[in-house]
Amino acid sequence: MGNILVLYDSASGNTEKMAHYVKKGVESFGENEVRIIKVDDAKYLDVEWCDGLALGSPTNIGIVSWKMKKFWDEMGGELWGKIDGKIGCAFSSQGGWGGGAEITCMSLLTILMNYGFLVFGTTDYVADKFTLHYGPICAGAPREQKEIDACKLLGKRLSQWVSKYIDQKEVKVK
Repeated sequence: MGNILVLYDSASGNTEKMAHYVKKGVESFGENEVRIIKVDDAKYLDVEWCDGLALGSPTNIGIVSWKMKKFWDEMGGELWGKIDGKIGCAFSSQGGWGGGAEITCMSLLTILMNYGFLVFGTTDYVADKFTLHYGPICAGAPREQKEIDACKLLGKRLSQWVSKYIDQKEVKVK
């Protein structure tokens, strides 16, 4: 059984709602243990504990939130070299469409890559012309079914990858 962490920051509650849907997606596949933690309450040991990490941040001025950036900056010495090879993915909310959430997801993935995470996107479409290549994004809270489905799919896919690569289980990913 693998360990999956959904680590997020949220000022308005929008990214937090996404995080809970990601968690539901994780729970929909396999027997992996999942924890959900707001970045304010996270410790480096939480990241060490996990095999897979879904990292979520609101989009602030077109990029990752300062709290999320600060967490990784300050935890660098504690985590460096200890979390290489874990599996990671990203999700983000924004104030309105075109607010930069895909850039925020790419920034989150870049943070994870700098720590040696194996990161992924998802090619699936959850609705007509609605996908999550870099991670699920929402303008505000996830309200429409396609936004909820995107968050759940990310969590499910993370659980599949952890089962396949960490637990060495035969898993058909898709």
